[in-house]
Amino acid sequence: MNKFINNKKQIFDRWASSYDWTFPSFIYQAIHKRLISKIELPANANVLDLGCGTGRLLNRLASEFPDLRGTGLDLSPQMLRVARQSNHHRPRLIYLEGNAESLPFAEGQFDAVFNTISFLHYSQPERVLSEVARVLAPGGRFYLVDITANNSAFQFMANSPAGIKFYNQEQRQQLGSGAGLLCLGHYYLLGPVLLTIFVKPE
Repeated sequence: MNKFINNKKQIFDRWASSYDWTFPSFIYQAIHKRLISKIELPANANVLDLGCGTGRLLNRLASEFPDLRGTGLDLSPQMLRVARQSNHHRPRLIYLEGNAESLPFAEGQFDAVFNTISFLHYSQPERVLSEVARVLAPGGRFYLVDITANNSAFQFMANSPAGIKFYNQEQRQQLGSGAGLLCLGHYYLLGPVLLTIFVKPE
């Protein structure tokens, strides 16, 4: 298990310095723009970006919501180094190294949790969702953005040594339900990239 996590960490550490200059950058910009149109946040929201990478989404959220406070969590110290260097919203945004399967946060700490093109990497998705549910405040929302399973063009990746897995709408709902989260809906943001919104019951 630790070997699996270390392999992921090494992949993203190597990718960190060029990450924002390669193809995901403009794709993520389009995804983030469409995601933001679907977001509902309370005033003075405290949010978590799980698998935050180089911090692009949190920077954008902090610009859109001037009273927002945010924490970015990532497995890769090199990704976090880039995120901290490009943090235009200190001290409202902070970045921490950590594992999505064991979040270093208190119960009910966040009004919203975001996870963008990262869920496909998790070897224990049930555990991640359980942790998300734990750190969400009652009424808080989980915005899960990832490539959906019912796109055959991406299926070959699912059997790769990188350990990638895709989930369709029904599978996402089942995972969320198992963690006590209610599914509010599914929205295609860009091609096979699907947003699923969950809420923690009050």
